[in-house]
Amino acid sequence: MLFDQPTRRALRDAGVSTDTLRDVEKTVAREARETATDVSAFFADHETVYSDMEQTHSNEAYPEHDVDYCDLFTHSQDVRGFLRFDTWGVYVEGARTLDDGTVELELGPTVHDRVRFAPTRDALE
Repeated sequence: MLFDQPTRRALRDAGVSTDTLRDVEKTVAREARETATDVSAFFADHETVYSDMEQTHSNEAYPEHDVDYCDLFTHSQDVRGFLRFDTWGVYVEGARTLDDGTVELELGPTVHDRVRFAPTRDALE
């Protein structure tokens, strides 16, 4: 459910119908599923990606990552899951595709940052 009960009540009091609320929630959930599909396809289509992630063990401005798999799911408007590289993995939240062909993910524990991924280093410059 996108809207909590107090928000739903306030929207209904403001004249928004229950059907409209339901339609909005369905649209937002569909868009989240589409985002999850697009981001999963991005990682499935590239064996190697580059990121703007700062890594303490790398001198690269845009480190290289060999992709093992990306497993995403949705819950209402949220896109969550796990991204696995050859030697490490990380929890994912807040995924989105960008118009420049890159994807941006909020990575969980061990990274705790929004990180952009691209198929080439040039795409991040």
